[in-house]
Amino acid sequence: MTVVKINRLAVPEGKHEELEKRFAQRKHSVDQAPGFEGFELLRPVGEGEQYFVVTRWADDESFRAWTAQRSPRDPSQTVSRAEGILEFEVVDLD
Repeated sequence: MTVVKINRLAVPEGKHEELEKRFAQRKHSVDQAPGFEGFELLRPVGEGEQYFVVTRWADDESFRAWTAQRSPRDPSQTVSRAEGILEFEVVDLD
């Protein structure tokens, strides 16, 4: 069953362009991960201040395996702060 993981990111004023540039540079870095189906980076509009990273996975196990093998990031090199993750299963309506 496809699952969707949505990471909520707080991005300081003046760092939005840098965040988008970094995502563009590594947009295919997870393509070969088993079970990965795709991602989108959502930019806030209007009153919103948070970015959202929406990823789709074949199953929860694929997502967990990918997160377990990721290298930790150096906090001094990041331009955003994770503020939680939303998790969903895609409902098969057939």
